[in-house]
Amino acid sequence: MTSQLKEARYELVEVPEPMGPVTVTVDRRKVLDYAYSEDDFGSWYFGDSPFGGPVGHPLVLANDLLFLFYENYDGNTAQGLHTHERLTFHAPIPVGETVTIQGGYVEKYERRGQGYVVLEAEARGADGRLLVRHVGKEIMRTVAGEVVGQRRAAHDERPRTVRGTVDASLPVVGRARLDVPEHAAIPSRTTTFTQDQMSVFSWAGRGYANVHTHSDKAAASGLDRTIVQAQQQTGLIIANLVEVFGATFFTSGELDLRFVSPAFVGEELTTSGAVVGVTDGRLELEVWVDKADGTRTALGWASARVDDDPARPAPLL
Repeated sequence: MTSQLKEARYELVEVPEPMGPVTVTVDRRKVLDYAYSEDDFGSWYFGDSPFGGPVGHPLVLANDLLFLFYENYDGNTAQGLHTHERLTFHAPIPVGETVTIQGGYVEKYERRGQGYVVLEAEARGADGRLLVRHVGKEIMRTVAGEVVGQRRAAHDERPRTVRGTVDASLPVVGRARLDVPEHAAIPSRTTTFTQDQMSVFSWAGRGYANVHTHSDKAAASGLDRTIVQAQQQTGLIIANLVEVFGATFFTSGELDLRFVSPAFVGEELTTSGAVVGVTDGRLELEVWVDKADGTRTALGWASARVDDDPARPAPLL
């Protein structure tokens, strides 16, 4: 079967190119691995929750969605760079449920000498209900050291811009409310990803070697050390958003992120955000991740419905 997999090269990508279906069981081991890799040992993932029992983290299927292309391509030939991530969350995943993931490449294009691909994927529960949708953009093959941290070209404008600043005169918004003022800050969350955590997150244990798991792969891409997977940074942001929104993030959360600068192993990362406004019962935020030196590595927008339930996962560690 492995011999039938394609080399992960832009030229070999077909559009459309369906992938899956793949079945994945969100068992206790999968939840533990995710909790360890993200430093997110919340009580809802191991005991009672507002959903009637333990559930997986909202992004527990992070790489099952992102790495769906491994079904068609040899993952050990991949030299991609994740540039954009859009996620919508529709329902929690009870621990023990077997879900089905399906999707494929829907677009490919060239920009500034790089070949980009767009992968859409979704996960559905055993009863067919929609759990999470993912749309990811990636440079299919590149020398990461020549690309990471570049500024976008003048013609590559975005429809909106993240200001990334807060009004320090306003109180921090610890829990989502509909009456919060614009530019108020949400709480920050800080962590430092170790190589062990990065290796677990990026599937080194499944035999995959890449710029996140192996220093020699990083060196071959012009990097002096391994870099934190963009999706692992996304998990840090989502852990913070669960603290802000609670259960509604599992059923109505949306996240739209750009990855703009590399985060390296052992670097302190802090995610925070600011209120943008309220639309149709949803609190809208800007969110970002900064390194200790102030370099911004990821930025974008998040939103979810707001309710009055004060319940949040209690930290177990």
